[in-house]
Amino acid sequence: MQQRSHVAAKDVFEKAVGFTKADEFRRAGLYPYFTEFSSGADSGEAEVMMGDRRILMFGSNNYMGLTTNPEVKEAAKSAVDLYGTGCSGSRMLNGTMDLHVRLEAALADFMKREAALVFGTGFQTNLGALSTIAQKGDVIIADRNIHASILDGCLASFARITRFRHNDMADLEKILASLQPDEGRLIVVDGVFSMEGDTARLPEIVRLARAHQARIYVDEAHGIGVLGANGRGAAEHYGVEADVDIVMGTFSKSFASIGGFVAARRDVIEFIKHHSRAFVYSASLAPANAAATLKAIEIIKREPERRERLKHMSAVVRRELQRLGFKLLEGITPIIPVVVDDEALVCRFFWELMGEGIYTNPVLAPAVSHSLVRISCMATHTDEHAERLLESMYKIGKRLELIH
Repeated sequence: MQQRSHVAAKDVFEKAVGFTKADEFRRAGLYPYFTEFSSGADSGEAEVMMGDRRILMFGSNNYMGLTTNPEVKEAAKSAVDLYGTGCSGSRMLNGTMDLHVRLEAALADFMKREAALVFGTGFQTNLGALSTIAQKGDVIIADRNIHASILDGCLASFARITRFRHNDMADLEKILASLQPDEGRLIVVDGVFSMEGDTARLPEIVRLARAHQARIYVDEAHGIGVLGANGRGAAEHYGVEADVDIVMGTFSKSFASIGGFVAARRDVIEFIKHHSRAFVYSASLAPANAAATLKAIEIIKREPERRERLKHMSAVVRRELQRLGFKLLEGITPIIPVVVDDEALVCRFFWELMGEGIYTNPVLAPAVSHSLVRISCMATHTDEHAERLLESMYKIGKRLELIH
């Protein structure tokens, strides 16, 4: 019998041992992630607590400022009293409550779609919907800057995947023209790109989709509540809602909760509902989250002034940062990316802003092509909050030689 040689096998933990970047940044005093908040803001405020410090929040996706709204909090509390803390099962078997059904009806109505389906998280929504609706024999044509959850949904499908250069319509048209007639085709984009803050060129995408018989899937996570006359997102803003086949949204931004949904024709939703492994084999959304989302939808519909306030505040901050000399990525959303293009400098900027009592988002590659400080505005920011941010940005920007 041949004896096996005792050559050491590759250790599956080898990659973990080799990952030292986080500790290197910690030793340099630059590590900016997993910062701890000890409480949220009071209603109407844009400040949070970090230990015993009050911090002005310019790094949240709470665009409508509803996470501490008294009505939203009371709705969540009442749902816990009535339903308990969880459903302990999947929607298909023992986890569907009338609250879920009401929420899906409200979402379908709000988004002007035939039906909607709720998932436990936004990431799970893209993973579950895309991996189900796109199958073998189909091709997904996705923008290169899509969110990680969209990419994972595409990869989990058995569809062929191809990517077009970010917002490059000539590249998209070239790909569409190369497809075979027997390939089902689905164009997938973010309505608002979460890190860059720009929007998909939806009118042109619609034109190309029509010409090449493709369906369109738009992730409106950062557009809902923010864009459009009624807050339905980028598709409403550009007047192409009727031409977008599937819209996806999350509850963890404007809807002040956690979870996600897709909305589309009834037959499409029924198919996803009965075939998506991420939906069928996951426990259902907690009652408090569903109730909070329902109340947030109600408030967004009845208080359009929140959206107007957000639009005004975002325009002021963007205009003034450009006037001060900062390099920004273009956009019309509350997401304002300040380009720094140096990882260590991004982290220094973040910590110096924290020293001024202001929280932003340091974003490094590979999440973005440019390292940047991501500022996000909320409807609850005041003119005084904006002035404080701008004064600190100017002082630190001069010190770090980012502006002259």
